[in-house]
Order: sequence, then C-alpha cells, then structure tokens
Amino acid sequence: MTERQGGGGPGATGAFRGTGARAVLHGQLRRRVGRSDLTAVPEVRRALRELLGHWKHRGPADVAELLTCELVTNALIHTDQGAVVTATLAPAGLRVEVHDFTPMLPGPYVPSADDGTHGRGLLLVQALADAWGMRAHEAGKVVWFELGSGTAQGL
Repeated sequence: MTERQGGGGPGATGAFRGTGARAVLHGQLRRRVGRSDLTAVPEVRRALRELLGHWKHRGPADVAELLTCELVTNALIHTDQGAVVTATLAPAGLRVEVHDFTPMLPGPYVPSADDGTHGRGLLLVQALADAWGMRAHEAGKVVWFELGSGTAQGL
C-alpha cells in the first residue's frame, strides 16, 4: 500500500447514493456520489455542515466544508466511477476521506497563471489541513484530511 502524507500548518502530524440518502450516526457521515454528479457537491457540503453542528471547534468548520468540496470535486472531475465520502467526527477532531475508484495517485501540480482556478484543490488541502494524505486502496485510492485543535492524529 502506498501512502503519501503532508501537513498543513504548525503542529501538523501526520454506501449511499447521491440522491439524498445519507447516514449521520455516531459522529459519522457516509455518502456515495455518482459519476460526474457535480450536483452532489453542495449536498455533501450541507450534510457535512449538519454533522459539524455538533462540533465544539466551530472555527475549522468552514475550512472543513471547503476542503471536503475540493476533494469531492476532484474525485468527480478526474475519475469516471463516482466516489464515497466519509467524515468522522471524534473528540480529537474531524477526518474526511474521499475514496474514488481510480488507482492512479495524483502527482504534484504547480498551477500556472493561465490555469484560472484549475489545479489548486490539493494546494488548499495542504495549506489548511492539520494533516492530509493519500493512499492506494484495493479498489482505487483514498485522499484524506484531518482538522482538530492543533493535531488530529488521534482519529
């Protein structure tokens, strides 16, 4: 299994349809988004906002929504089989994973001025998450990030 990790800032360490069905149980959201279904991005954002309403660290909630939308959008634009989004809220913080079904891990990307808004999603994740990374999975890959009060490694 291949894993790449990065940290965002100081202290960094280290099956549902997209048609409205979702689970928010025991501090967890799990949502399947369909292939190329960009309308699912705001639905995932609303469901995450609902989950984060129970989080004592309200400051990072907006960042969590932004980063989740970036990862979901990347999965839908750059793959052709949909994705599964899992957000887990624990006392140590929040962990969001986006599992897509394309095994190729994204390489480093340096956007140019001519790219408009393209290519900045993982740069945002790298800059704003307490921890983040990607790993190969038996049927694709998982890109994840963590947010919490300083470090979210304990998730």
